[in-house]
Amino acid sequence: MRIGSTHLWVHDQGIALKFWTEKVGMEVREDVSFPEEMGDFRWLTVGPPGHDDVSIVLMAVPGPPVMDEDTRKQVLDLTAKGFAGTVFLISDDVRAEYETLSARGVEFTEPPTEMPYGIDSGFRDPSGNSVRVTQLNG
Repeated sequence: MRIGSTHLWVHDQGIALKFWTEKVGMEVREDVSFPEEMGDFRWLTVGPPGHDDVSIVLMAVPGPPVMDEDTRKQVLDLTAKGFAGTVFLISDDVRAEYETLSARGVEFTEPPTEMPYGIDSGFRDPSGNSVRVTQLNG
């Protein structure tokens, strides 16, 4: 068994797609819309180049009938605060990633910092999702 994909709630799939591809450097895996069958549902995934077996689903927060409006608002609020989940990205050179991503307009909340397990940094996507970029010791 292995992980194929994980998902992030996003406020706007178009903005999320642009951020994850143009700023973070991911590539589109799938972008499929089901306008009539599923009420404009869009399956949108991105992933790191060269790692075709893993992807991040950029999932719009659904409304009724999937989620009632109160629940939808709660999910949007938690996502905006960075508490709906975290993506952990592993790099062989966090400092170089930090420089590259910063030059592309990614605003880091935490610069590369030495930790007992390696070098760690963090940023948030336009929806507020927490993203860690880590270089592990070893």
